[in-house]
Amino acid sequence: MSDSVLIVDDSLTVRMDLADAFESAGFRPIACETLAKAREVLAGTPVDVVVLDMLLPDGDGADLLKEIRATPATSTVPVLILSTEAEVKDRIRGLQTGADEYVGKPYEAAYLVARARQFLRARHAQANGNRPAILIIDDSVTFRESLGQSLEDAGYTALRAASGEQGLQLAAAHRVDAIIVDGELPGIDGATVIRHIRLDAALRGIPCLLLTASQDRGAELRALDAGADAFLHKDEDADLILAKLAATLRGTAATAANDRTPSLLAPRKILAVDDSPTYLQELGAALREEGYDVVLARSGEEALELLAVQPVDCILLDLLMPGLDGQETCRRIKAAPVVRDIPLIMLTAVEDRTAMLDGLSAGADDYISKSGEFTVLKARVRAQLRRKQSEDENRSIREQLLRKELEATEARAAQLQAQARAVLMDELERKNQELEAFGYSVSHDLRTPLRAIAGFSQMLLEDYAGQLDDRGQEYLGRVRDSAHRMGELISDLLKLSRIGRAEMVKQTVDISNIARRVATDLQQREPERSVELQIEDGLTDAADGRLMTIVLENLLGNAWKFSAKVPHPCIAFGAHDSAQGRAYFVRDNGAGFDMTYAEKLFRPFQRLHSEAEFPGTGIGLATVQRIIDRHGGRVWAESGAGEGATFFFTLGR
Repeated sequence: MSDSVLIVDDSLTVRMDLADAFESAGFRPIACETLAKAREVLAGTPVDVVVLDMLLPDGDGADLLKEIRATPATSTVPVLILSTEAEVKDRIRGLQTGADEYVGKPYEAAYLVARARQFLRARHAQANGNRPAILIIDDSVTFRESLGQSLEDAGYTALRAASGEQGLQLAAAHRVDAIIVDGELPGIDGATVIRHIRLDAALRGIPCLLLTASQDRGAELRALDAGADAFLHKDEDADLILAKLAATLRGTAATAANDRTPSLLAPRKILAVDDSPTYLQELGAALREEGYDVVLARSGEEALELLAVQPVDCILLDLLMPGLDGQETCRRIKAAPVVRDIPLIMLTAVEDRTAMLDGLSAGADDYISKSGEFTVLKARVRAQLRRKQSEDENRSIREQLLRKELEATEARAAQLQAQARAVLMDELERKNQELEAFGYSVSHDLRTPLRAIAGFSQMLLEDYAGQLDDRGQEYLGRVRDSAHRMGELISDLLKLSRIGRAEMVKQTVDISNIARRVATDLQQREPERSVELQIEDGLTDAADGRLMTIVLENLLGNAWKFSAKVPHPCIAFGAHDSAQGRAYFVRDNGAGFDMTYAEKLFRPFQRLHSEAEFPGTGIGLATVQRIIDRHGGRVWAESGAGEGATFFFTLGR
């Protein structure tokens, strides 16, 4: 189905002219002379693009533009302003209100049609996803529609043109993936169409298939000489054409130039800056004959204001102007990163070599004397547009090569890093195993002499107590207590070592039940304590049940211990969702700790409370961290001195 265009203008001549131009280009025009009628159309009819006059009998077109942008159904519809208000300030107002384009009257209908196609191209590409777009150029309505339907049934997006000229415009506006063109066409023939495609840097990579009804044996040679990628007879069935198209697409780097390289056939906007109204109007009229849209500015200040809101393809700038002259305007344009690459041609009525050098030194790309004959000026504009296209193409190629080189470098660096990491991990694993084995061996070997110290100390107290004074018995008691504490440290170290070396078996475990069993054990151990326990039900996860028991014994045991000195101790276990997945927590209202020292919590033998205040070895939280690390999770704590503590842990995703 063809795209619809709503044309809103109070001039019957303009409405008829634009309706004919858009209809010839394959659009479905809807013409209105007032805002009221335009609102009726928009309320009941889907519209793909709007051409809107600013001055209408029943109001300002800007009001309708605001309504279009504020309505969800039409907020993304391209809107082209068409107005006799050609002042720069009026353009800026229209563009800032939300217009996609602003064209002053007198206008060039072909430019408006081409710009509408450009704006719709992005929307169609998004709507069609990754479906390749194929352009069919054929003057036979029957063949064109039949082939188009076959392409669409095969998963392509089909665009249709009835002539070579229209086909070139569509190719420039839509950047299609392939072109199927009839050899015999009204106007320029298919071979000429292909030659135009091959001469355009932005389009030359598009594969072209030439169709012919001729049985002349030389037709294929002429087609290939013109630059066609494949040659087909029109009497062949659609399946063969589709197969040939698919093969051509596979073997050709379609659309080599990227979208930032504009086609020479695409619509172009020229900014002309001159303080002479007469010369400015003559220059604008001459350029519009070439199909350009021309923006007229009467000062350097106006030119800079316009460039801030609307890009152009080429700038014609008078050298001698009151206020901001051409030389300073040129310097400011070339100093701005967004517009510095726009081709700029300096114009002057002064035949002075010094003036020419001043203009070029300010950054101008070309220099031409003013004249009532614009043939040379038009040629210079075309030359600058071709130069800019060539630069864009070269820049695109350089960027692609640089990107590929960078990707290759990054891939190699990643490979080297992975290899090095595999060697930094194997070595680390070996060192860890050695360290754990050493710790286990040392801890095990220390237990024998430690048991001897504890045993002989006990025998001294029992058998020779009468021969020791009070101080001697006190000293001996301290030796025995220290030996006992050393034994606890060694036991905890052995547990920590075994946890690092033990095989881990993950399965679905009921963590709520584990927490409840641990809490019951704590209550049975100290039945005289009254502690409020809140344990959330139904928490299951993939984990090693034995190791999770050790985690909760340590966390709930700490909560039980550090809440012993508060009047109404409360301990809670539960979980909540976090950015890292489900986070479990153990919360108490006990002694808490200063967060300044939180990083010490999970280090072995690091304690934030004295032994006299809260006994312990400082190994429990280090054990918790090692277990959580092995599960691929993370453990952390939040607290404040005297405000209780909350310990969190995750088990990986």
